[in-house]
This record gives sequence, structure tokens and C-alpha cells, in this order.
Amino acid sequence: MAGNSFGNIFRVTTFGESHGRAIGGVLDGCPAGIPLDLELIQKDLDRRKPGQSAIVTQRKEPDEVEIYSGIFEGRTTGTPIGFAIHNTNQKSKDYGHIKDSYRPSHADYVYDQKYGFRDYRGGGRSSARETASRVVAGAIAKQFLMGIEINAFVSQVGTLKMEKSYLELDLKTAEDNIVRCPDQEMAVKMEEYIKAIKKDGDTIGGVITCVAKNVPVGLGEPVFDKLHAELGKAMLSINAVKGFEYGSGFEGVTMKGSEHNDPFNTDGSTKTNHSGGVQGGISNGMDIYFNVAFKPVATVIQGYETIDKEGNLVQTQGKGRHDPCVVPRAVPIVEAMTALVLADYMLLSRVNKI
Repeated sequence: MAGNSFGNIFRVTTFGESHGRAIGGVLDGCPAGIPLDLELIQKDLDRRKPGQSAIVTQRKEPDEVEIYSGIFEGRTTGTPIGFAIHNTNQKSKDYGHIKDSYRPSHADYVYDQKYGFRDYRGGGRSSARETASRVVAGAIAKQFLMGIEINAFVSQVGTLKMEKSYLELDLKTAEDNIVRCPDQEMAVKMEEYIKAIKKDGDTIGGVITCVAKNVPVGLGEPVFDKLHAELGKAMLSINAVKGFEYGSGFEGVTMKGSEHNDPFNTDGSTKTNHSGGVQGGISNGMDIYFNVAFKPVATVIQGYETIDKEGNLVQTQGKGRHDPCVVPRAVPIVEAMTALVLADYMLLSRVNKI
């Protein structure tokens, strides 16, 4: 199975399965001498871990990271940083009923067809549990990027959409509620809605908005390695993501060019930011902002019809511990992937200046 690595210079390779002994990764290319606060890494993992509130999966995992290499006396050494997160609360028996059948909208069928084999315990490698390794690597990238501020938050759940601009809100207050929405009134409505969906044994999707501030001018490599293209790839690699838009996105098609253009100030900044901080594939120093759409979680705790390995129609039911809405726990994942992209392009920018 290829495709387990992400990045060019600042590069992470992840390993492990949802119900294996551990998940983890190797982060290569991190410069030497970066002070690392291990508590900040664990804090981001805690924001992603299961069982943290009533509106997420109740799998109880401490998700404590162990770092085995690449750090000495609190600083990076420039050598590969190896780390692992041990799985301690697997309930593989919850998946015995799908050993010989395929869950709709999961990776079960395509994995079996492609590899002739699949780990049916929680999806194995296709499980979103793999993203915990990304959060560790992204938390290290954040500390390399000191000065660049990355904040993601939930801006929509189902049809409940935050109408306020991120410029009107204190994005850090997103951590003040379990939905991770900085609009506190909307957060209450979203929480109630997710609980109602969960009670029905169903799931719902949502949107995460991410804002990166203080990004320097010049990150991005035309023609095929545009900054926004790499951000799009990073986001679309996250489980359950169905869409990515940056800047004005799809709403931009309703505007005239004279309205959509971002006029310059004398210092090179722009009066508006429909470009989303990226022009010609290169960061222009303005806020980078984008939206990431997540589908409803595919496992619903209801009866449904599917097919088995022989192609026969069978009746089954979703079991196990699953998120009724994935977006609250996906916020740190979006931040992590953003940090990995920006860290990689910071290093690429250095190489190009030599």
C-alpha cells in the first residue's frame, strides 16, 4: 500500500491500524534546534481524542504520545522524529458482523477489491484513527512555525450555518464549547442538533473553516505546486472530507470581476481578501482562509441492506462507537494538515533562495 507519506522536505510517514497495537509516524526534515513543548503536542492530541464529550464517539483512548527519537534536551536534533500512540480500548468484536459484508460508503469494498484482503476491525488503515499521527506531526510543525497563527473552527453543522465573518469573532473562544464554534449562540444550537441526530441513531456532516494569520509573502511553487493546491490535497486526504474551497470559493462565481478584485494598499496589502491570501499560487501576506466540507459519518446505528463477498443482498445493522458528527474532533486535524503544508513550503522557500 503506497501513499503513506505527506510533504516534500518536512515529510511525515504514518503507520498503524485502528485496532492494532499502536499507530504512529516518522517525521523527517524538521530542522535542528527547534524548542519543543511536549505538553502542547499532547494538548492537540487531547482535542482530537475520542470520548471527550457527549457528542463524539465514546471509545476511551488516552492517546498519549511517546516520542522515541529526534529530540534531545527539549530541542529537535534534525534527525527523524519517531513517535507512537498505543491503542488501549479496542473492541474488535463490535465489527465481527461485517467480516463478510461491506458497509455502504466505507472503504470496505474497494480495499477488498484492490488488495484482496481487508482489516474489518474498525476499517483498519482506512480508519480516521490514523489522523492522530497527523496531529502529532502537525503540532510539531506549529512550533516550527512560531509567529504564524492557525485557527480552525466549526462553521456549519447540517443546515445550521454560522453567518458571522471570522473577522467579527475571537477564534480562540471556539475551545469554550464542545462543538468548537466561536459563535457561542450558534454553538448551543449545533450541540442540541447533534444530540438529536445521535438519539436517532443517525449522523450529520458539517464544515470546518480554517484561518492562517501572519503567513509571509512568497510561499508556493507554481505551476503544479501552488500553495492552495497543496492545501486542497492536504484537506482532501482527511477521512470524510468531500470538498475544499479557499477565499471567496464558490460564492465568487456570483461576483463581477470589478467586485472580486482585491485592490492594493500602498504597503502591498489588499483592501479586500477575496483571494484568500493566495494569488498565482503564492501567499500574498494576507490571511489564508478556507472551508473544508465533511460528509455525515457512514456508520449509522440503524438497520440497512448491503452486499456480502459473494454479492448477495444481506441485512445488517451498524454497531460500535462512532461520532454522530465528525467535525468537532476534526478541527485539530485540519489545523495539523495546514501546519504541515506551511512548514514544508517554508523550507522549500529557503531552498529556493540558496
